[in-house]
Amino acid sequence: MDETLFGELKRYVEWGPDDEEALRRLHAVAVPEFGRISEVFYDRILSHAGARQSLTGGESQVGHLKITLQAWLDRLLAGPWDEAYFELRCRIGRYHVHIALPQHYMFGAMNVIRRELNDVIDRRYLHDPPSLAAARQAAGKVLDLELAIMLHTYREDLLAQAARAERLSTFGQLVGSIGHDLRNPLGVIETSLYILRGRMGEDERAKKHLDRIGDQLGVANGIIGNLLDMIRNRPLARARVALEPVLRAAEESVKRPPGVEVRLDGLEGLPDALGDALQLRQVFVNLLDNAVQAAAPAGSVRVEARAADGAVEVAVEDSGPGVDPNVRRRLFEPLITTREKGNGLGLALVKRIVERHAGTIAYAPRDGAGARFVVTLPTR
Repeated sequence: MDETLFGELKRYVEWGPDDEEALRRLHAVAVPEFGRISEVFYDRILSHAGARQSLTGGESQVGHLKITLQAWLDRLLAGPWDEAYFELRCRIGRYHVHIALPQHYMFGAMNVIRRELNDVIDRRYLHDPPSLAAARQAAGKVLDLELAIMLHTYREDLLAQAARAERLSTFGQLVGSIGHDLRNPLGVIETSLYILRGRMGEDERAKKHLDRIGDQLGVANGIIGNLLDMIRNRPLARARVALEPVLRAAEESVKRPPGVEVRLDGLEGLPDALGDALQLRQVFVNLLDNAVQAAAPAGSVRVEARAADGAVEVAVEDSGPGVDPNVRRRLFEPLITTREKGNGLGLALVKRIVERHAGTIAYAPRDGAGARFVVTLPTR
């Protein structure tokens, strides 16, 4: 049987049964210290401006994060250090990548844990030098494994970004060529359609088909426009943007079936965002259109906005089926779609526009069913 990555890492640090036994003995004496260690850990983060900004959920979530850290310490020392342990730690690492936690903060945080555990070892095994040496060695190895796993997840992300950049480059070259070539025949069809409308007379059946041709021309031109927007860097007309009229205009421009209700909450008194009003309107048109189609034929869509620290958050959620977990990691890539008639360009364009505004967009599944997309835009 081939050696797993975790098996290779353990062999590299010379991990063995003695280390596992030493950590289990350390766990028994260290558990009462977990609360104190979590206090020291987050006091250090809150005292450093850069590290404090990396906290997901802000300072209000520190109480919950302290409990999470104690659970992390418990598994660190109690084991078992098997493939399930490796997968759990990888998920934590991927979350750090997801929230864009800088690697140097991750290293600094691990150093705080290392120092506090060594302090516990020194005090608890003061009169037992053999146990002290064994615990020190085992703690060093397991924390080295943790660092290696974290770095592995950062490397995964780096490789994924490189592959994504290569795909986008190829995609851009193809789109630039095809998009412009398609505009010419579509223009000819549109001109011919205009002439035919003037000569059709009172044939209602023929008019119906001409209307359908016109509608599909609009769809085709819209797809080409989105494709070209994906590869061009349209300059931002930067200004202070009142989001309430932008959101209301986006909501009014999205067609929806009678059975879908759309609610806008929290729009009054929002701080102005910084950016291009037309491009931001496109962001919310795309998100609302997706939400309405997910909620159809009968359901609800809710837009909720609130002021955050130096930013404004706008959440668009629907009562539809949500997004397949297998698609979520690539949800914002071009040509990735979960809709039967989707082209996979709307969310990719949304992400591009939001990031050009120095903002972020994230997907979060709703409790029960449905999807929730949260756009965060700077206000200063």
